Amino acid sequence: MSVDRTRIERLTRELLEAIGEDPDRPGLRQTPARMADLYSEFFAGVGEDAAAPLARTISVSRGPAPDTLPSGAVLLRDIRFRSVCEHHLLPFAGHAHIAYLPGEQVVGLGALVRVVEILATRPQVQERLGEQIADVIAENLDARGVLVVLDASHGCVTMRGGRQPEASTLTIAARGEYTDAVVRAELIALIGASTGAARA
Repeated sequence: MSVDRTRIERLTRELLEAIGEDPDRPGLRQTPARMADLYSEFFAGVGEDAAAPLARTISVSRGPAPDTLPSGAVLLRDIRFRSVCEHHLLPFAGHAHIAYLPGEQVVGLGALVRVVEILATRPQVQERLGEQIADVIAENLDARGVLVVLDASHGCVTMRGGRQPEASTLTIAARGEYTDAVVRAELIALIGASTGAARA
């Protein structure tokens, strides 16, 4: 599904007029087209199947190189993401950290990045984004446990209201074995060791 660029351009002109601006003045003339480009990028994940990147898996026991496959958790840290808060349509951005405890199947690390990208490029709230990432991995990968930690800075906090430029939000979503705080403690420590997410 792609955005309606023509409609975005028309609505951007209306918005500029609504705030008392002249959309035809030189500095704003290209703004409607730029907004169409921006929204096409920011909301590319709307309607896209977030589980699709997990379709190609590798068997732990029968894979082409079983000696290279993990016996413990797979942890991918510091996945940069950006999204748009659905409450004010302001951006939020930060890092996602994903761990899963493989069952019989593993995936390439790039597949986890794509899951984050697809789900983040929709109107979102951070709490739901983390839960959705965890659900997609838990439901489409043979994982005994899934942990998703998101650490992000929100425009609605840094640029409006209380205007707290240093504030960030940390959320945790856990599935399977990682719903046990004791079991996930080692992973939280590993995430925090290099990112400051030890606040979790």
